Amino acid sequence: MSWQKICELNDLVEHSGRTALVNGKQVAVFYIPNEIPSVYALDNWDPLGEAFVLSRGIIGDIQDELCVASPLYKQHFALADGRCLDAPGIAVKSWPVDVRGDEVWLKAE
Repeated sequence: MSWQKICELNDLVEHSGRTALVNGKQVAVFYIPNEIPSVYALDNWDPLGEAFVLSRGIIGDIQDELCVASPLYKQHFALADGRCLDAPGIAVKSWPVDVRGDEVWLKAE
């Protein structure tokens, strides 16, 4: 795995997700400026809805755990590690992210 620059921080929308194409894979990138870390990345694929939609989900928290709700069936995925908070045993890949100045870097396969 190697670090790749995926975008500038100002390419992201606060409290929202965007999609980045990294080595042919769709990655959902979320920017929450008041949190540490402030940028999270998950696979964009919703395994329950079977579509690339997680970047369009609503960011929130469940019992103080940051998550994104899929826009299809509303399952919640933890931003920290990709676990589905509503369906044990279901998860999406979580990608390591580093913000370097104004640049967003992702540790890609």
